[in-house]
Amino acid sequence: MILRNVLGVYCRIETKMDALAGREFVSLGGRGIFILLLLPYYINSALTKLDGFGLSAGAFAQILPPIAEQYLYDTSAIPFFPWHLIVWAGTLAEFILPILIVVGLFTRLTALGMIGFVVVQTVVDVVFHGAALGALANGLPGELIDQRMLWIAVLGALVIAGGGKLSLDRVFKRQCN
Repeated sequence: MILRNVLGVYCRIETKMDALAGREFVSLGGRGIFILLLLPYYINSALTKLDGFGLSAGAFAQILPPIAEQYLYDTSAIPFFPWHLIVWAGTLAEFILPILIVVGLFTRLTALGMIGFVVVQTVVDVVFHGAALGALANGLPGELIDQRMLWIAVLGALVIAGGGKLSLDRVFKRQCN
């Protein structure tokens, strides 16, 4: 009897939580976590790559360290194609993709792009900057791989759930119907 009552209460709570925690909640929660934790990181990182209206030597040092070293950090000596093009693309992606997620525009595609960006960023950090990737699931959540996997999990939720009710995606979707 007591077990049946406990299970009944549990089932009612589960049913209500399932109704509350639908895709809309995942969308809003994912974008909220992105805004709180990752937006400042990416905007600050992108700002370090600019020097007035051009790219700083730091941009090349962060994105293409061997090229920056080869040209002794003189950005005017670095050939435009392909190196400036690559660094501009990375810098613009660091500004544009996070803002698109914040406003919820092309959320699924943008989150997928951000996942690719995180993977490339991680490879550059490990290969060129000597960051220790660490071991996955070793009980040390501060490891680079664990942190980046959490970032990808938040972005993956947005790929699946989309922008949600409070997004420009929803505004444009209404125009399609």
